[in-house]
Amino acid sequence: MQGPIQEGKILSIAAPYVVASGGGALVGALFGVAVTALASGEVGSFMLEGVHELPKATGATASLYAKAYWNDTNKNVTASASGNTLIGVFVPIGSQSAAYASGATLAHVRLNGAF
Repeated sequence: MQGPIQEGKILSIAAPYVVASGGGALVGALFGVAVTALASGEVGSFMLEGVHELPKATGATASLYAKAYWNDTNKNVTASASGNTLIGVFVPIGSQSAAYASGATLAHVRLNGAF
């Protein structure tokens, strides 16, 4: 029996829609962050692990280390599980010690790399 074929932290995947470099995308059961800008259907590299800065749902709050969910309709992260896909946890930005406020437009998310 052979060891792993690859680490699997980055996979080549066809973008399900137009994705900006650093933008998130839900592809089947996988969530990844595009390494480069991709057109819909274009195959490119998606990071499945690590900490990434992603757009946060307008008006939503999120506690640090709370579960982070991807809203594929609005293409942003939220703390709401309803109708969304678990992708990781909210982590602090720099020395941040409080939750993400409703006015914050970006959030750092540590991807869980699992589904």
